[in-house]
Amino acid sequence: MQGLIVKSGAQLRGQIQISGAKNAALALMPAALLTDQPLRLVNMPQLSDTLLMQELMAQFGVDIRVGAENGLNWVEMKAAEIKDTCAPYDIVRKMRASIFTLGPLVARIGQADVSLPGGCAIGTRPVDFYINGLTTLGAQIELENGYIRARAPQGLKGAKIVFPFASVGATESMMMAATLAQGESELVNAAREPEVIDLANCLIAMGAKIDGAGTDTIRIQGQAALHGATHRIIADRIEAGTYVMAAAITGGDLELLGGNLNDLAGALPILEKAGVVFTPTQNGYRASRPGQLIGIDAMTEPFPGFATDLQAQYMALMCVANGAAMITETIFENRFMHAPELMRLGANITIHGSSALVRGVPKLKGASVMATDLRASVSLVLAGLVAEGKTIINRIYHLDRGYENLEKKLAQCGALIERVDLADAA
Repeated sequence: MQGLIVKSGAQLRGQIQISGAKNAALALMPAALLTDQPLRLVNMPQLSDTLLMQELMAQFGVDIRVGAENGLNWVEMKAAEIKDTCAPYDIVRKMRASIFTLGPLVARIGQADVSLPGGCAIGTRPVDFYINGLTTLGAQIELENGYIRARAPQGLKGAKIVFPFASVGATESMMMAATLAQGESELVNAAREPEVIDLANCLIAMGAKIDGAGTDTIRIQGQAALHGATHRIIADRIEAGTYVMAAAITGGDLELLGGNLNDLAGALPILEKAGVVFTPTQNGYRASRPGQLIGIDAMTEPFPGFATDLQAQYMALMCVANGAAMITETIFENRFMHAPELMRLGANITIHGSSALVRGVPKLKGASVMATDLRASVSLVLAGLVAEGKTIINRIYHLDRGYENLEKKLAQCGALIERVDLADAA
C-alpha cells in the first residue's frame, strides 16, 4: 500500500498552479446527459473521483474523449444515445457524487436507477433532498434493494422546491433536472457556492435559462432540449485554501496561480487574524506568514462562510499557533476524525460535541498516522510539514480523490515529501 513520508524543516516558497475544482467537475460531468451533443469541459482535474465519474458516464453509453491543450486537460462527452440508466453500487459506493446523474437521467430519459451513495465517512449526508426535489418535479420514486428508482414517463414539470438546508449537491442536481422540465422551477434556500455558479454558467452555455445562481433563490425556465458547449472549470478553492495553510504553517510564501481570493470567503478574515498575509498578483494571489501564528476561533458554515472542507486543514494550523482556538463544525456531525491522528503527532485537542478546542503547542513530533477521509488526509500532510522528525501517512488513496499531484506541487516549493510503498519503507 502506498503512503507518504513527510519531514519537517522547509519553509515553502514558490508558485503552485491550482487545478480545476473537483467539486465543480463532479457536478458538471453529468450535465452531458442533458443533451445529445458534445459537452467539452476544460481544466479537468486528473483525480480518482473524476476518473470514476468518467467510468460511470461510459456505462450509460456516453462517448468520451480526453486530451490536453495549452497545458489544460479536457474531457469531451457525447451522450447521443443513453443505453443504460443504472448507476451501480460498485461505482457509487466509491463516490457519492454519482448521485448527480439521477436528476439529468430522469429529466432527459424519464428514468434512473441510482444506488444509494457511499464516499467519505464524515457523517450523514441525506439523499432525501434529492428525492423530495424530484418528487416535487413530478417523478415517482421508490427505494428498493439499496437503489433510488425514479420514473417520470411524461417528463418533469416545473415547480417550487424549498430546501430545508442550503445543500450544494441538491441545488446542483435539481437545477440540472429543472432545465428540461416543463415550465418554470424555483429553488428556494439554494446553495450559493462558486461551484453552483459554475454549473449554472455551463448550463446557460448549453441553452438553459437560469437566473439567480449565487443567490438563495434560483429560477429555471425549462427548455425542450439543450445543446453542446465548451466550458472551463473554475479553479479549486479548497485546493487553494489548503496551500494557503501550507504556506502559513511553515512560515513560507506561496503564489497560488489561478486562485481567487473571493472564493476563500469566510475563511479569509479568520486566516488574516491568525497571521496570514494575502497579496493579489497578476495571476492569482500570494499567501505568506511573516510573523507568529495566532489562535483564532472558526465555525464552518455554508458559503460565504468558512468552508467545512477547510476545517481539518485549519485545525492542523491551529495546532502550532500561539494560544487556543475553538473550531465548531456545523455541516457534518462526524468530521473530527482527524483530531485523534493529529494528537498522535502531539497536538493538544479536546472535543466537545460539535466543537474542538485546539491549544497550540511549541512543536509537533512525527509519527505514523492514518488518513480517515479526503480533507483529514491533507491535514496530516500539513502537520507533517512542521512535525519534528518523520511523519508516515497511511491510506493516502483518500488524497488522490481530491488533490492532483499534491506531493509534486509541495516538493517543488521545498517540502520534504515523497510517495512510497509502505512495505518497502518499513
